[in-house]
Amino acid sequence: MSNHADLIVIGAGPGGYACAFRAADLGRKVVIVDPRATLGGVCLNEGCIPSKALLHAAQIIREAHEMSDWGIAFSAPSIDLDALRDRKDSVVGTLTSGLTGLAKRRKVQTIRGTASFTDVKTLDIDGESWTFDQAVIAVGSAPVTLPGWPEDKRIWDSTAALELREVPQDLAIVGGGIIGLEMATVYSALGANVTIVELADQIAPGADAEAVQILHAALEAQGVTIHTTTKVIAVKATQKSIILNCEGGLEAKLTAGAVIQSVGRRSNGPKVAPEKAGVEIDGRGIIPVDASGRTNVDNIFAIGDVTGNPMLAHRATHQGHVAAEAACGHAAALETSLIPSVAYTNPELAWVGLTAAEAKAKDVAHKTSSFPWAASGRNLASGGGDGLTKLVYCPDTHRILGATLIGSNAGELLAECTLAIEMGATLEDVAMSIHAHPTVSETIAFAAERALGTLTDL
Repeated sequence: MSNHADLIVIGAGPGGYACAFRAADLGRKVVIVDPRATLGGVCLNEGCIPSKALLHAAQIIREAHEMSDWGIAFSAPSIDLDALRDRKDSVVGTLTSGLTGLAKRRKVQTIRGTASFTDVKTLDIDGESWTFDQAVIAVGSAPVTLPGWPEDKRIWDSTAALELREVPQDLAIVGGGIIGLEMATVYSALGANVTIVELADQIAPGADAEAVQILHAALEAQGVTIHTTTKVIAVKATQKSIILNCEGGLEAKLTAGAVIQSVGRRSNGPKVAPEKAGVEIDGRGIIPVDASGRTNVDNIFAIGDVTGNPMLAHRATHQGHVAAEAACGHAAALETSLIPSVAYTNPELAWVGLTAAEAKAKDVAHKTSSFPWAASGRNLASGGGDGLTKLVYCPDTHRILGATLIGSNAGELLAECTLAIEMGATLEDVAMSIHAHPTVSETIAFAAERALGTLTDL
């Protein structure tokens, strides 16, 4: 049958292509379908990768400015938005073409189109019927659109913000989560006056409060205005600007040349009509799965954002590997709650496992130990500012339960903490592992030493 797939993956994001490639490596004939012309999904085409390219540019701008304190002065940067946009797109193009090559070498058939289920063994792809033995739903998520807002080209979601259409003089960002904070970092470096409005009592809700205070102060020092416990109750678009009426922490009107809505993402699960195949889906569009990624329908799997929080690319990738292996008859499961999170701000904020607040809420016996980056030789010698490494650990066994880091390249350091927690490492394991000097990775060992009472660097 020409329109039959042994295993079909719906969605070509980090989870979808990882699943397709892994299944192909295991000997399956795989078809992957996605409406985009390129593989990679939101993450590669309009999310993780383009945002990091712009964040790198923002970092260089700030570092050049800060070098004046070192006796090295640069003139004000001349910013060519077209060239910056082209560079960002070039990075994306390099990676998407690489994925296309990987698919061809694995003999994975790619179809550009929009798929939806018609029954438990059939899909409609742009009016064409396809049958399958097994299917994987990997269609990701989309930005949440706030209700009652006017339609206006100056109101952006995260995708529009990364298009770099312009740098407005005044930019308001509604939502102080990871995406909102990263956009604030980019646009403030490019010259916009940025204001963040966050409903919760802190930016980066859910992250360690002590670390968030450091990030909050750093962003304000960079010229970003932050209003927490603040709700936008009305929005008006005029010829000259967008006006936000706010209440709570800020009882006032905000006027901006552009506004970014950054209040979370919503599963795209309903778009593939899973109910027509008998697949359970809840009112939020979330598809329940077991540890192997299998839905309530034996031959249909779901991975990534459609399976709920945390909606992160690396979680989707691991789920994709597991689902591919399970679909190929291997014993595979994702049985961990250790999904690391990173806000690529300046400084970076990274965390994994339990925070102290989570441990307290779950009634988990715990203690914390921290090491300030102000006492890190490498951090200071590299021009780093305030930072922190904080460990949450069991007071009886000394097993590490969670970690939070804030500082330059904190996201790169987080892997050691994730591996330590995954392997059941203790404070002694970390403290007695010799870390190279001078590095900021030492701060992890120093935090462990501090808890053990053996620290000599503080």
